[in-house]
Amino acid sequence: MSQFQETDVLILGAGPGGAATALFLAKAGIACTLVDKSVFPRDKVCGDALSGKVVEVLRKYDPDFVDKLALEPSHLGSWGVVFVAPNKQGLRVPFKQKFDKQTEQAPGFIARRTDFDNLLVEECRKKGQINLVEGCNLTSFEYREGRWWLSSEDGRQSFSAKLVIVADGAHSRFAKEVHGMRMEPKHHCAGIRAYYKGVEGMDEDNFIELHFLKDFLPGYFWIFPLPNGYANVGVGMRTDKISARKINLKQEMLRILQEHPDLKKRFQHAELEGPVVGYGLPLGSRRREISGKGYLLVGDAASLIDPFTGEGIGNAVYSGYFAALAAEKALKSNQFDANSLKEYDVTVYNRLWNELKLSHRMQKLVNYPWLFNLVVNKARKNKTLRDTISCMFEDMDLRDRLRSPSFYFKLLFDNGH
Repeated sequence: MSQFQETDVLILGAGPGGAATALFLAKAGIACTLVDKSVFPRDKVCGDALSGKVVEVLRKYDPDFVDKLALEPSHLGSWGVVFVAPNKQGLRVPFKQKFDKQTEQAPGFIARRTDFDNLLVEECRKKGQINLVEGCNLTSFEYREGRWWLSSEDGRQSFSAKLVIVADGAHSRFAKEVHGMRMEPKHHCAGIRAYYKGVEGMDEDNFIELHFLKDFLPGYFWIFPLPNGYANVGVGMRTDKISARKINLKQEMLRILQEHPDLKKRFQHAELEGPVVGYGLPLGSRRREISGKGYLLVGDAASLIDPFTGEGIGNAVYSGYFAALAAEKALKSNQFDANSLKEYDVTVYNRLWNELKLSHRMQKLVNYPWLFNLVVNKARKNKTLRDTISCMFEDMDLRDRLRSPSFYFKLLFDNGH
């Protein structure tokens, strides 16, 4: 027997982007239906890093929720990132220019997606305005009579909504079939990750590590610390480069661990826990339309992943926050046409595009190891440059000076300290 539900707002996907959208709608007193094909808790292949941007958005929702997050034993506080250039020189960039671990809450976290996503979903369960439907894979989408009509793969559940918020990830069927989103190898990254226990030489402040190895460019290798002595370890490379060079990412990662002098030593006693798994990352290195008639795309479904670091959760929750604001406005005006919803695109890119564009430039920098080495070496000696990079994490709205080419020239070639 089939079940039918009618709602004003239906959110496809209960990952960070979809859950954030639902929570902000609930905060505004707006009811919604949140549908996911999985039953939580469930695993999600990811780097597991929760940037300061995630914390910033969740503080807008509820500061107490962030405090609760910080106390979760499954969440490890992180204070920064280390970029290791091809010449093996490391640049430590704190998420905050000054911090005191004893008195302050960490500006970022690292947590397995099983734990973080479930924490958000559990928060959704507490809200009377959110109708959470798990284990429902919606595969049929039709627009008629000013509404979307959606039905599950098994035909047992169907829904009707004025507005659909599409937050079901990089492989979103709705984004592909309805919106026409396509995988573009030049704007797409493939990654694999594994969990190791006992990696040596982890940073005492839980800085995440991004290694740009000379023999693996333009790809990168990462180590993200996790609670209880674990680490998320993986590699990523742009899809077009993988195809051109016929690279097997799993083989490359294992080769790096066996042959790279510094990393080999750190992993000599480490144990692999579980399988090595892969995933795709649609990068935000190209500006796209992310809305249409009666729908908004959020997070990975909108291809908003950072082109340089591969981090996507921050942009997912930010776009979810903006989607909730757009939904509230659309419901008040009862305007769900494509033209009215385009304001959402503008809002998202006003907030994220300068950052995505800068990350795309940094991604291109990896094609020129000598220049990458120059930037890292300069930043190690130049406090202005270090502070500027740190400000990119700490002050999310500090963007004006990053637009000027003369600013970069001054940073790279001015000898000031």
